[in-house]
Formats: sequence, structure tokens, C-alpha cells
Amino acid sequence: MSDNIIQLNEEIIKTELKDLVRTSVEETLNALLDKEADELVNAEKYERSGERQGYRSGHYQRKLLTTSGEVKLNVPKLKGIPFETAIIERYRRRECSVEEALIEMYLAGVSVRRVEDITEALWGTKVSPGTISNLNKKAYEHIEVWRNRPLSGGNYPYVFVDGIFLKRCWGGEYENVSILIAIGINEDGYREIIGASEGMKEDKESWKNFLVELKARGLKGVQLIIGDKNLGMLESIPEVFPDAKYQRCTVHFYRNIFSATPRSRMKYVAKMLKAIHAQESKESARKKAKQVADELRSMKLKEAAKKLEDGIEETLTYMSFPYEHWNRIRTNNTIERLNREIKRRTKVVGTFPDGQSALMLVCARLRHVASTQWGAKLYMNMKHLEQMQSAEEAAYIAG
Repeated sequence: MSDNIIQLNEEIIKTELKDLVRTSVEETLNALLDKEADELVNAEKYERSGERQGYRSGHYQRKLLTTSGEVKLNVPKLKGIPFETAIIERYRRRECSVEEALIEMYLAGVSVRRVEDITEALWGTKVSPGTISNLNKKAYEHIEVWRNRPLSGGNYPYVFVDGIFLKRCWGGEYENVSILIAIGINEDGYREIIGASEGMKEDKESWKNFLVELKARGLKGVQLIIGDKNLGMLESIPEVFPDAKYQRCTVHFYRNIFSATPRSRMKYVAKMLKAIHAQESKESARKKAKQVADELRSMKLKEAAKKLEDGIEETLTYMSFPYEHWNRIRTNNTIERLNREIKRRTKVVGTFPDGQSALMLVCARLRHVASTQWGAKLYMNMKHLEQMQSAEEAAYIAG
């Protein structure tokens, strides 16, 4: 047996195979173009025929980026008849599959530089940042339609709201821009991303405009709005949704108290605060809160005790709703998880050129999340709310 071992250069083989496939695609497309030209003129090259519809006038070259790489097309020129081809659309340089891949990569959180490297590795051609920007403009048109769509989910008993701050460049200076986001739980118990808007800052005007816009698009039946404490939002809710109650996120409430708590006492204080919201009724929670406030004062944490007394009532609103919903509606965790996903995506961008570009990229990510199992999975059983309301109505009539 021979001891000689045949060694293969894998890189050379891959390159040769890639060139072979690209050449094959190029030859096939050009043959199809010639065939289409023959059918249009109703005659082959140099053929004399009384049924001829036009005449050939040479070719012109165009480049087309396919999934097999960049190919050169010899597009026939015709006299007396326009050349319409199903192979390539007029003024189009890329296959739809390639364009969609570029947009999906960008919206999925891949940086522009990384998209350039990937396209060069896959298709042998580096796509410029300008091309990616142009493709995204097309995607953003669809995103804007989605953002302003009518809300057709019927009533939305629970609405979670929050704002996320991103960086933008304004007049040569860097400043924060706020994107306001709302998630609604529809009457069937499914989550919907019902709104996103540029808020500049989280003031009353921004929040009121946002809530008015949601109402104009069909938001109705709102019974509880859950969010962190924001004066602008608190002042806007009764003006736009006077029948809705407000639930302050308990997690943010705890953090506010922790700001006046020494690190060495934080674990103990956290246990006491959680004990308040572990009570079975609003009345017992109020009693427990008073006991905790007294305990905090005995620990010489007067500021923490005052924060507890001033804000505890806002955190107990959820107890007026079905017990089965308490874990879902007493915090803003539903929207906070979404915010973390947005921050992960926008981190690769850094600073946005303006608020509109920030809004569009955030909405692109929101739309992507909404299309996944996130929006298709039942979040709450709304029968519990219906049963509670029916019981309250019956008791009111009987009384």
C-alpha cells in the first residue's frame, strides 16, 4: 500500500466551487434573457420572418447580485419593441431574498459594519452602508403603517406604559430622546404592542399626546394603567381615560425606598416590603405597611419610612382586580423585558442622528417581537375579570 497521502486545500476547493456556481448562474440567466428576447421579437437571431415583431440591437451589461454572488448580465437591446423581462426588474440590482436578508440582519441587531462583512463572505460583494440605509427606508414605510394601525382588539382592560431613553445628536450636541411605549392586554388575554411614539421628554404634554393618539386609534375599555411613577403621565391619565385606575410598579417603588436605605440593611428591608404585597387583601396590606413604616423608623430610616407611607396606596390598586391577575399587573415587568431587548438592539447603533430614526428602529424591533410567540401566547385568563365584574354588578343590583 502506498504511503502517499493526497492533501486537499479546502480554501481553494471552496473558491473553485463558488466560482463554478456563479459562472453557471450567469450563463443560465443570460441564456434565459436571450430566449425571452427571441420570444418577444417572435424570431431567432438573423431569422427572416414575416411575423417578426422587432429587431435586435446588441446588448448592454448590467450587474446583478444574487445569492450565488455578483453576475454580469448581457441584456438584449431591441428595436421596435420594449424588452420586458421576468428575470430582472427594471433598475433593480439585487434579488429580493438578498434585500430581505440585509434588512433582517440589521433589524435583528447586527451592526452595519458586521452586515458588510457578512455580505462579502456570503456573496463576494460588500454592501455599502448607504445601500443598507436605502433598504431600511423601504422597511420603515411598512413599520410606520404598523405603528399607526387601528386598534381592533376590542377592549384593552390592562395597559402597561413606559418610556425608554436613547441618545441622539441635535445641532451638534448629544441629548436624550424618549420613546414612549404601550402594551395592551386585549379582552381575549393576549398581549399587543399598541403604541410607540417619540416623546422628547417624559413631560405631561408628551404623555397626553401619546394617550390621545392611542385613544384616537381605538384604545378603549381601559380599566388599569400600570407604569412607573411619572408626574406627566399621572396628570394625563385622568384627562384622557377618566375611568381608568393607576397602578404604580412595585419593583420601581422598592427601588425608590432602597435609595434611602443603607446597603447593609437592604436585604432586610426588601423582605419587609415584599411582605406588604404578599397580603391577601388591600386592608391587610395597609396594616402591614404601617407596621413596616414603624419598623423603619425604629431602624432610624425616617426617609425610607416616609417614602413608604407616601407611595404605598398607589402600589395597592391591583388588589381591586382578580387575584389570578395580581402577579401580572402589580409590576411593569412585561414592558421592562421588552425595553431590555430594545436596548440590546440600539446598543450597536450608539447615537442616532435624530429622534425619527430612533423611533423607527425601536418600532422595527417591537414589530419583530410582536410577530413571534410573544404575541401568540395567552398571557391572562380574562374570564376571571368578567366573573368579578358580573358579581359586582349583581351585588349592586341586589343592594
